[in-house]
Amino acid sequence: MLGAMPHVIYEVNLDIDAAVADAYRAWLTVHIDELLTLPGFLEATCFDVRDPAPSAGRVALCVQYQLRDRAALDDYLRDHAPRMRADGLQRFGDAFRATRRILVPDAHVTRRS
Repeated sequence: MLGAMPHVIYEVNLDIDAAVADAYRAWLTVHIDELLTLPGFLEATCFDVRDPAPSAGRVALCVQYQLRDRAALDDYLRDHAPRMRADGLQRFGDAFRATRRILVPDAHVTRRS
């Protein structure tokens, strides 16, 4: 985690067919590296989701991207997301599903140690 609190977290939750999980992870590494070259992307962390456990024959991952601000995310969603999402669909088709969330700190309850 960066020292300063990110202004926006863009979270992508992935449900992947275990038969393609290794190939998907290899592609995801390159995909994340490409995203991190875009203006405003600061850091990415990929988590192996353990709870709730994925269904049998599935792998669950969660990628959290930290961005400078909402404008950087909006630029990505407008200018890059369609192309980058299409690449994953072309390579893996319906062997994966992705859901996304946008998180912003709540200044009323956020605390730092």
